[in-house]
Amino acid sequence: MTEPLTEPTLLLTGRWDRGERDDWHRALAERLPEARWVLDAPATPEEAGRIDVAIVANPAPAVLRGLPRLRLVQSLWAGVEKLLADDSVPAGLPIARMVDPAMNAAMAETALWAVLMLHRGFHRYAQAQREGLWAPHPQRRADEVRVAVLGLGQMGRTAALRLRAQGYDVTGWGATPRLADPDGLACTSGPQALGPLLARSEIVVNLLPLTPATRGLIDARFLAALPRGAAVVNLARGAHLVEADLLAALASGQLGHAVLDVFATEPLPAGHAFWSHPGVTLLPHAAAMTDLRSAADVAVANVRAALAGQPVRHRVDRARGY
Repeated sequence: MTEPLTEPTLLLTGRWDRGERDDWHRALAERLPEARWVLDAPATPEEAGRIDVAIVANPAPAVLRGLPRLRLVQSLWAGVEKLLADDSVPAGLPIARMVDPAMNAAMAETALWAVLMLHRGFHRYAQAQREGLWAPHPQRRADEVRVAVLGLGQMGRTAALRLRAQGYDVTGWGATPRLADPDGLACTSGPQALGPLLARSEIVVNLLPLTPATRGLIDARFLAALPRGAAVVNLARGAHLVEADLLAALASGQLGHAVLDVFATEPLPAGHAFWSHPGVTLLPHAAAMTDLRSAADVAVANVRAALAGQPVRHRVDRARGY
């Protein structure tokens, strides 16, 4: 077993909004008072040689190269596809993704809001208000609405269970086979099961990880498998969606509405069709923002485990891509 370190050196690096790095540094340093910190990048080869753990937020390519003591890369993001694509990160180096209970709860809230809005037609009432129309429409029960949640990781299961608790007819889908859900959530898995699930689902919520197998998953074929007039909620990654195919499905009426939080290019460019499309409700990648307090606790627990030579939680399986 690796000897525990009493005065570790930690690298904190990433691409930050204004003040974001300093907020993270403050929160992490409060929880790891014994650590020495290197911010953004090592200044010298000697400094690089002292770094034990890197805590990262979408870091620049190759910033993790040449760190011989590195024991762990702890991501502050749930998505790790860019880290996995960086060939400067040693293949055997443990990478842990962020699994934040507060973020899971926030994502479930957004999924519930989106499904409620689509089920009850609140987006249509908003349009009617803008047009000055008094236009009530029939109201269905939640248990009459079939919802598919794609992705059965921490976020997906939390969202699916919240929707089920609200009364919706929910089925979860995962890309790989899995055991029966411990909470009795209806689940299916594998490529062969996806088509039949889409065919019976009026609302699809995507919370899949982005992998080579799921990139571009929501395409013309996927949308054609849905019942006519169904809705899609994409809360995962913009690259899951083929935007031109979505617009074509909306134009034909095959798709009734889309709720989109993530996009191929962010921020969404001015003049993009989604800004003014009546069939699209968009969010500015705000479905579930990281809660710095709980996420810092998660990151520090993994850092302490790695420094003590113990297993870390939520270690990325490179073969699966998450």
